[in-house]
Amino acid sequence: MEEEVTSGSDNIVTEFNTYEEFLDSQITSLDLLYLEDEELARQLVELGYRGSGEVLKREEFEARKQAAEASRLSKRSQQKALASSGKELKNPFLKALAQREEANRSGKMTSIIFIRDKNARGQEISGYIDYAHRLKTEDFEPYFSGRKRLLPRPSDLSFYNWETQTSTSNPTPNYQVIAENASGLLFKNKRDRKILNVDPKAASPGDNSTRTPLTCPQYTQVVIYDHITRRKT
Repeated sequence: MEEEVTSGSDNIVTEFNTYEEFLDSQITSLDLLYLEDEELARQLVELGYRGSGEVLKREEFEARKQAAEASRLSKRSQQKALASSGKELKNPFLKALAQREEANRSGKMTSIIFIRDKNARGQEISGYIDYAHRLKTEDFEPYFSGRKRLLPRPSDLSFYNWETQTSTSNPTPNYQVIAENASGLLFKNKRDRKILNVDPKAASPGDNSTRTPLTCPQYTQVVIYDHITRRKT
């Protein structure tokens, strides 16, 4: 019974733009004929003396109206935010990115993508990409549509051009780069301070982390490191 009332209230707030419109919907022409005052008729409906529908106070109407609008915007932004939404993906790499997109956008996961391939000049390059950071700073729709190919850049976590021997490393909002280390290249998650070890010979990439190599005809090598974020309580 309680659920039916809530559902009815939700219908009311989506049907009427203002509280006054809601009150007016319950005022009959007979009410106006006898009362001769629209404002008085509204007050009587609000107090429950007039009208055949549910009695809903202004504060409750406004609160439900805001909640309904917030829910609508949340759904809309989530649909817009997912660049992979509605795409029929056959490429295993793009499929893997799509599976991780929502978790990386929401902060539940911070994935690092290792890519080795050739750039537009035919030079072999490799690097580590902070997927969550790239999602926030770049439109991924062209990648999921197949119009662009995801490649590491000098601005990513780590980048190396094998022909020019250009090497760069940069911290991101999610990771700190630890380059000078006996264990090789390490990434420290800034949220839970866990270390992610990208050495393929390591027994494990680290706590709450997994290593997933992918076979992709479009790339020489692709490996995705997923780190499940656990905030300190």
